[in-house]
Amino acid sequence: MKINQISKYLLMAGLAFSLTACDKDYLETQPTNAVSEQDVFTSLPNAWAALNGIHRQLYSQQGDMDQAGQMGLMIHFDALGDDVVMTSTGNGWYNGTYRWTMHRSDAASTVRFTYLFYYKLIANANMIIANIDKITGDEKEKNDIKAQALTYRAWSHFMLVQLYGQRYEAGAANTQLGVPIMTINTTENQARATVAEVYAQVTKDLDEAVSLFGTVTATHPKSHFNISSTKGIYARVALTMGDWTKAATLAKDARAKYTLMSQAQYLQGFNSISNPEWIWGSNPLSTQPTYFHSFFAFMSANFNSTNIRTNPKAINSKLYETIASTDVRKQLWDPTGKNTAFPIPPSGNRAAYMNRKFLSESSSSSLGDVAFMRAAEMYLIEAEALAHAGKDADAAKVLYDLVVSRDPAYKQSTATGMALLNEILTQRRVELWGEGFRFFDLKRLNQSLDRTGTNHQQALALVMTIPAGDPQWQYLFPRAELNVNPKVVQNP
Repeated sequence: MKINQISKYLLMAGLAFSLTACDKDYLETQPTNAVSEQDVFTSLPNAWAALNGIHRQLYSQQGDMDQAGQMGLMIHFDALGDDVVMTSTGNGWYNGTYRWTMHRSDAASTVRFTYLFYYKLIANANMIIANIDKITGDEKEKNDIKAQALTYRAWSHFMLVQLYGQRYEAGAANTQLGVPIMTINTTENQARATVAEVYAQVTKDLDEAVSLFGTVTATHPKSHFNISSTKGIYARVALTMGDWTKAATLAKDARAKYTLMSQAQYLQGFNSISNPEWIWGSNPLSTQPTYFHSFFAFMSANFNSTNIRTNPKAINSKLYETIASTDVRKQLWDPTGKNTAFPIPPSGNRAAYMNRKFLSESSSSSLGDVAFMRAAEMYLIEAEALAHAGKDADAAKVLYDLVVSRDPAYKQSTATGMALLNEILTQRRVELWGEGFRFFDLKRLNQSLDRTGTNHQQALALVMTIPAGDPQWQYLFPRAELNVNPKVVQNP
């Protein structure tokens, strides 16, 4: 990876960063419609515009219909797992991922998009980090902008190393190859750093971001990072690294200012950033619609897209059966596929175990906010970390505080050891269904993919099992990167 493979687009219209799909992206440094960073970073308003451009990329239309920033990638990450079930081939979108072929093809557009998406976020964050201190202005405001850019850089490297590297193993040297580290936008080819080196850079950036946020008093929309969401990212990283004490502490801190949603709110479609439980998310504007690129064009129950009409997404039948009848979450799926109270688009198909967790604005509008982090996840991280650390009573109490809000009949678990950990992990699967976590959870826990004995159909999925540790748990690097950067070693 090098900077002339990450074209910098600071568009005149709002200085929004954009991402195109032509091969020359790998070779050009500055297109004719770009504004140089020297011109941009002359004032704090311009720096804010640059940062807002990064926020916009998380939900913007950037290529094929499955490539709408982070909200599009979330679907890929769950399609690789066992909890989201495709009920038909639909119109083809996400089938390659569901069948474990897309991410194992170095020529696949999704592999290329995924790689470029996170590195372009990094390149744009690097420009902010490199220039913000040179701007004359309020120091707290500059710290705010820099902390958010550092968080983006850390999060993007974290996402990349989870996808393209082998899993981090706590207590090991982790000398296996990860991804190139980009902290400076350079024209020099960069080799893959080790997994340990990538995580060291991620934690370094997050430490600095948390420190800078400690000086910040301003508040922002949830589309922006703040000290809570940054600590939430750090909690994810610590959990993946097996640093149980840090993961539990950071997760507790991250959720401290947020309240769990009510049962009524739980059934409202997971589409509003105003939900008190949401810590970080995207808030697409009605003036900037993504139409058939939207998360809700693929995952909602009601939007009138071909994909929703023909391929309503369902929950793993075994997982559904673990949900208590008194749990509000049981109402998010229809095990019969015949419940006429479940919304579907005009002429839409019904399928057993189909979801209504996600609802778009209407059958004619795919608009909806997308959650990237909720307080519930932080409860689950804290509980899991405490259980791993052998603090069973504390873990059970944290789990209870979450689950009783979903199921008033739930009693605090008396399980210990692995039984308690498994209960926490099952609750995590139910709670975070469809929100883009399952592939990463299976990989970090070194668990196998197992879709057998469920409503996954062999004829659709093709792949029903993948052993833990198999090379297929790593994305291949895009061929376009290998063609211009001989220092990058391809995964097996």
